[in-house]
Amino acid sequence: MAILNILRYPDARLHKVAKPVTEFGDRIHKLVADMAETMYDAPGVGLAASQVDVHEQLVIIDTSDTKDQLRVFINPAIVWASAEKQVYDEGCLSVPGIYDGVERPAQVKVSAFDADGQPFELEADGLLAVCIQHEMEHLLGKVFVDYLSPLKRNRIKAKMLKEGRGIEREAALKAAGRRF
Repeated sequence: MAILNILRYPDARLHKVAKPVTEFGDRIHKLVADMAETMYDAPGVGLAASQVDVHEQLVIIDTSDTKDQLRVFINPAIVWASAEKQVYDEGCLSVPGIYDGVERPAQVKVSAFDADGQPFELEADGLLAVCIQHEMEHLLGKVFVDYLSPLKRNRIKAKMLKEGRGIEREAALKAAGRRF
């Protein structure tokens, strides 16, 4: 297993639309394992393949307190969403340190395939419903900050770019053997 690089907003690759997974097997199992290790290390409760620059329709989620209930959704589709809405303060591994309220359907029913290519359906509410919708939107090239006002989005973009330059500088100094 390996920890993968998580793309950071406003990286343009986060806006690519993911393609359906057409073949199941060892490659998908390895990608799921690497994504899980990455998500747990970050730490997070969900991760879309798009966030690790693999533009295929694959999402993993684990909302359990014990971090031992990994769910895999391949080629997911929401087949039903409730008319009732809820607002959750959402965060994202691609937008670290930023949280804001996003309104979404309170309940959803999703159909997908597991890592072995077996189809399933799942009804979800609460945090799981929010995570499913949030991660599936990554597959469509959307990030939760797209729901925020242009002013908030621009502030977040400026902050992420500034932090990114600091991270790049730190990595360059470390690579050059310098202490900082």
